[in-house]
Amino acid sequence: MTPGNSTEVTEFYLLGFGAQHEFWCIFFIVFLLIYVTSIVGNTGMILLINTDSRFQTPMYFFLQHLAFVDICYTSAITPKMLQSFTEENNLISFQGCVVQLLVYATFATSDCYLLAMMAVDRYVAICKPLHYSVIMSRTVCIQLVAGSYIMGSINASVQTGFTFSLSFCTSNNISHFFCDVPPILALSCSNIDINNMLLVVFVGFNLMFTGLVIIFSYTYITATILKMSSTAGRKKSFYTCASHLTAVTIFYGTLSYMYLQSHSNNSQENMKVASIFYGTIIPMLNPLIYSLRNKEVKEALRVIGKKFF
Repeated sequence: MTPGNSTEVTEFYLLGFGAQHEFWCIFFIVFLLIYVTSIVGNTGMILLINTDSRFQTPMYFFLQHLAFVDICYTSAITPKMLQSFTEENNLISFQGCVVQLLVYATFATSDCYLLAMMAVDRYVAICKPLHYSVIMSRTVCIQLVAGSYIMGSINASVQTGFTFSLSFCTSNNISHFFCDVPPILALSCSNIDINNMLLVVFVGFNLMFTGLVIIFSYTYITATILKMSSTAGRKKSFYTCASHLTAVTIFYGTLSYMYLQSHSNNSQENMKVASIFYGTIIPMLNPLIYSLRNKEVKEALRVIGKKFF
């Protein structure tokens, strides 16, 4: 903080985990491997989709954007977390904190909407197969993806703007390993009732809206599948949805736990664990989920493997 003005903060200290320095080497290696796996897996998924003609469909169009979003939001927080394992005082400038929160919130919110769009795509493919190519045209897919990024930008801009318009006079030590809204609000000496309301309203709306889209989509999908006379057809339809359902369950479960619980001091450590899972583990799991449970992806990887080995 600058001398003589207790409300002006020029930098923050990210405290991370209290006892992390006792095992910093182990933590650093583990999360570095997770981060590298995430980047390689998601980048590989994007390259695979763009180089193989069999993946030029709406489902894979959404999937490559999901991979891009995963790369962006994990890259916004993981490098700084890795730095915290090697430095006792993990410093981040005020401007750096603003940018980190803005980027993280933008792509994390976009992730919600992309998962919802993928559920809609599966609904159209299974429930309206004859009209699939017309409904899920290239133009519609581009508009849906653009809408996902716009909603992410709106949410991030509002949360970041209102959060950093507060006065900080008690401390500049953020009890987290990256700049997130709840731990930053805990440092403010301003009235944060509006900020807490905005957090609940915006995060609640984004989770509820996209969650309802997914629920209604899969309700209709399930009803359609159960009406199928062919057992093989039912299995194939369920199989095409399995990867997406797995990713949705993990993503929404973790995100709901992080932001829709009461933010008491007792929950701070639990939020850090949830944040690590959400910010580092899920981006690593997504390419694995969509590759290991997808016959087309496994076949494409097998063909590439034969070319190089």
